[in-house]
Amino acid sequence: MRSVVEAFDHLAEDYDKWFDAPEGKILFDAEIEAVKLLMKDISKPFIEIGVGTGRFAKALGIEFGIDPSQEVLKIAEKRGIKVKMATGEKLPFEDESFGGVFILFTLCFVENPQKVISEAKRVLKKAGGLIVGIINRESQWGKFYQRKKNDGHPIYKHAMFYSVSEVKEIIEKAGLSVEAYSSTLCQPPSEKPVKEIVNNKLVHDAGFICIRAKKL
Repeated sequence: MRSVVEAFDHLAEDYDKWFDAPEGKILFDAEIEAVKLLMKDISKPFIEIGVGTGRFAKALGIEFGIDPSQEVLKIAEKRGIKVKMATGEKLPFEDESFGGVFILFTLCFVENPQKVISEAKRVLKKAGGLIVGIINRESQWGKFYQRKKNDGHPIYKHAMFYSVSEVKEIIEKAGLSVEAYSSTLCQPPSEKPVKEIVNNKLVHDAGFICIRAKKL
């Protein structure tokens, strides 16, 4: 964990600036739309586990965020997010504190994904919703990022990518029930991605897939 935190601390500004590039903006917009499809009837307050620089939190109206990287939290705080330095395995909040818990692109970087999902369940209100967004390991995008990992990319070398079925199993093992999916990034990775539709369902070969779950 310490090594990935140090990587994000060191590369916080560069990582954040990528989203301002044309490629980053197109992908970001599609991913935001995919998350929004699943959060329409979830009530605040919201928290993002692994809030990073707060780009997603700000765009989605998420008020709270935690992250173990101090440098990314500085940027998130400037975006108006109420932040705390913490890990997903040990959230500094009371039981049933949030109507919506979001874990976007973070599960691949945590030490214990099962514990993170269990903690998400603990702080989730009974009628709330958990939304997990992943880079689908079985997609072309998953293979693209796996190659980055294998090549020693300073951030992705720390990642462990998962399939949809693996994440679904982790969610259900924690005592939550999967109730909906959304999918996007069906185009192959390229330097000039084009705007694409977002599917309000599971598309098995999509690069970015969101999973919504609720407490049993």
